[in-house]
Amino acid sequence: MSRKQQVPRVITTGSADDTGCPILHVDMDAFYASVELLDRPELAGTPVIIGAAGARGVVLSATYEARRYGVHSAMPMTRAMRLCPQATIIPPSHGKYSAVSRGVMEIFHAVTPQVEPIASDEAFLDVGGARRRLGSPARVAALIRTQVAERFGITCSVGVASSKFVAKLASRQCKPDGLLVVPADGVVEFLHPLPVGALWGVGDRTEEALLRLGIKTVGDLARVPVTTLRRELGHAAGGHLAALAWGRDEREVTPHVPDKSIGAEETFAADVDDPETIRRELLRLSEKVAARLRAGGHVGRTVSVKLRRADFTTITRSRTLREATDVAQEIYVTACELYAAADLARVRLRLVGVRMENLLRAEASVRQLTLGERESGWREAERAMDKAVARFGPGAVRPASLVRPKFDGIDL
Repeated sequence: MSRKQQVPRVITTGSADDTGCPILHVDMDAFYASVELLDRPELAGTPVIIGAAGARGVVLSATYEARRYGVHSAMPMTRAMRLCPQATIIPPSHGKYSAVSRGVMEIFHAVTPQVEPIASDEAFLDVGGARRRLGSPARVAALIRTQVAERFGITCSVGVASSKFVAKLASRQCKPDGLLVVPADGVVEFLHPLPVGALWGVGDRTEEALLRLGIKTVGDLARVPVTTLRRELGHAAGGHLAALAWGRDEREVTPHVPDKSIGAEETFAADVDDPETIRRELLRLSEKVAARLRAGGHVGRTVSVKLRRADFTTITRSRTLREATDVAQEIYVTACELYAAADLARVRLRLVGVRMENLLRAEASVRQLTLGERESGWREAERAMDKAVARFGPGAVRPASLVRPKFDGIDL
């Protein structure tokens, strides 16, 4: 039985005391799958898996009907299909998910400016300042759930608590489509019956180590001296888990956390040793990274490539540019040079990735032309491509080298 299955689902009643509980964790329920079902309502109530089919595809999302068979995110698609062969497989539509995510985040920001996105489908909110305008935290949580359902036709689960850690556990426990308030004076009572694997920072290996010590629940962990935990798990990890076991989490909701890097990577369906194919993929990834930079109002100075061999050995190379950029062509040229410098021509690669680091806000970066240097025109061309994509959808405009030739209407 999985750790999630061990935690019972609870939904708060209207009488729960949310005094001193300004922190909300809002988590969309099976987000990608729920968005897809808006266009495929006939699949509601059936097992559905979102992900790329094939030997190397992974599960991005799954309906709760599929999860009952043990399917979960990041699982290899081949395993998911063995567990739930009757599931419907839907390829991901990232543009559609991004549009809904932006709308959901707009709902959050209409409630409070104190929003800390964790992913496209979840965020922490501090609604302490919204009490006078919108009511108690539980009331705000109910309002958010109603607005998400009415505007997008999907559901979310909300944990309400005195800290981020407990709010996140609460939202997980009331999934799907639930709302759970953990009163400030009831944190220990809520935490201690939970399996120890529910704690942040307890992965499979740490859980195995704790189970060997006879620690099965959070309450068991709380009764172990912190010196013992530090000896067994390391000083930092032991102290961290000891604090969480008593509900101590001093972290505040931090809005507008700046991106530290923006990247994209691709795992090939079969290992590739053709340099031309790899360079073409580097171009596609550079286009994607540059578009994300421009969409977020960023430029970056450091280009990094990830090259994973067939034996899973991973090599990374990076170079810092003279000027920060958001131009795909400049990123691509540097990525190709880094690939060449890695001396992996004719070496079979399983995965390639491109990432931009050392990000700056675009308005804070002014590019200086050297004497006699002329603008290349790439920046203007790529911004025109952004407008075309925004109007006509992904793939409307792309470099000629990324367009697959056709013969009598058939992709070659």
